[in-house]
Amino acid sequence: MKKSLLLLFSVFLITFNSCAQNVGKKEKQREKSPTGVMRISDYIKGKNLDNLSVATFAGGCFWCTEASFDRLNGVVAVISGYTGGSLDYPTYEEVCAENTGHAEAVNIYFDPAIISFENLLKVFFVAHDPTTLNRQGPDRGESYRSAIFYHGLAQKEAAEKYINELTATKSFLSPIVTQVTEAKEFWAAEEYHQNYYPQNPYQPYILSVSKPKVEKVEKTFSTWLKDKRSN
Repeated sequence: MKKSLLLLFSVFLITFNSCAQNVGKKEKQREKSPTGVMRISDYIKGKNLDNLSVATFAGGCFWCTEASFDRLNGVVAVISGYTGGSLDYPTYEEVCAENTGHAEAVNIYFDPAIISFENLLKVFFVAHDPTTLNRQGPDRGESYRSAIFYHGLAQKEAAEKYINELTATKSFLSPIVTQVTEAKEFWAAEEYHQNYYPQNPYQPYILSVSKPKVEKVEKTFSTWLKDKRSN
């Protein structure tokens, strides 16, 4: 009996140590992404974006969202990525598998002297449907949720105020489900996702889903676009 228990205990120790080693390897692998995902602080190094204000929005597929905001006068850069979850260096496949808690989102770097956060909010609520829970068009899942990740109390209050205004004026037929939550670590997505809209104009999803959304923003905010008068 003692020999059996000793043997069983030895097997347990070997298994435990093996698992511990594997966990250690996983954590070590997560110190760098195999697909090129980067911490936003590393991604923007040398891009001269440090002195700009930042807004972080999630409104479904980031291809559409990035293209919608990139057209605005006062917006210097828009970076597609993942945020809102807990997994470090999440890959596109992992986010799409809906087990990371992350949303497809964009970091918008803007000059508040040219375009305000309040006006970015107006564009955000035109660029997507804020009344569908965890879904935008054909895309379903938590990663496609509608969310505003605020940077500071002023952005939080502005977002909540505007949502209350839209609700009071019944701007949408259904209730707004947009989350307003504090910004977390933002992970810049794989490089092929950046500037995807202009680089893939004839991709079927771009033509059928993204383009109508972007054109709606362009039509609604025609005087706010780059190379036009600023708002």
